[in-house]
Amino acid sequence: MAAFNLSDYDHSSFILTGIPGLETAHSWISIPFSMFYILGLLLTSMVLFVVGKEQTLHEPMYLLLCMLELTEISASTAIVPKALCIFWFNLKVITVGGCLTQMCFIQVVSVIQSAILTTMAFDRYVAICNPLRYATILTNARIAKLGLVCLVRAVLFILPLPLLLSRLPFCASRIIPHMYCDHMAVAKMSCGDITVDRIYILFVVFTVFVFDMTLIAVSYGLIIRAVLRIPSKEAHQKALNTCTAHISVLLISSTLALFSHLKHWFSQGITPYVHVIFSSLYFLLLPMLNPIIYGIKTKELRDKVCKYICRM
Repeated sequence: MAAFNLSDYDHSSFILTGIPGLETAHSWISIPFSMFYILGLLLTSMVLFVVGKEQTLHEPMYLLLCMLELTEISASTAIVPKALCIFWFNLKVITVGGCLTQMCFIQVVSVIQSAILTTMAFDRYVAICNPLRYATILTNARIAKLGLVCLVRAVLFILPLPLLLSRLPFCASRIIPHMYCDHMAVAKMSCGDITVDRIYILFVVFTVFVFDMTLIAVSYGLIIRAVLRIPSKEAHQKALNTCTAHISVLLISSTLALFSHLKHWFSQGITPYVHVIFSSLYFLLLPMLNPIIYGIKTKELRDKVCKYICRM
């Protein structure tokens, strides 16, 4: 097949296989996929509605939670509808422009999500270590500005990725063994040298995600030091309880994200469909689990949600 280039938007397209090796089970796999997505959409909408309606919830922690939920459900929406079209209607073709757009959107949202989780750790640090200045340090206006900074940082880091892909010649199959356009899955179809792509992906992982995780670790290190200085064990427990929701969300998201980002470098001996399923679970589970975790761990949010549910 003659070489073609990703810059050829008018005449090129790709084919997404869905979940390689499990094509015959696509109709059954679509059931949990659609259920998880709908449940995540409903729970996210509920959190956004309740926080928007309740003036007492207009605090940095809940505003950051809303921002986190918006990024997660946005990434899920970028993936699931197309995946269901593959599962139900066998609509596997995606244009190059659509593929690049989907890929960039998912990656930008992932970097924003990492930044929001870091900001949430800083929020807990200020709330516990400097409670008297909490309202003046983390104002709603400052949270909005931090959200804008998160967006700009994500765009700047991710923008080179489609440019790197556009320089690659694709001279074999245009079949992507995935249910969405993953950068390395597309890059591996090239007959050109993808060393630069690999290096830049690693650069983003270590510069963005490792840096963010370091800031989170420092924040919680300072929190633990401050809590240990409190003489009352009851105060210990109360202070740490304010962090449990964020820690739970952080552990789940970071574990899934780490596997998702590093799976291409440690793929030998692992069945391809395992990679695709785990990558998809990252985007499917988080919009569903995070509202549940915060609803269970945060009494104020739980009470407000229950109030609106009881009115229905």
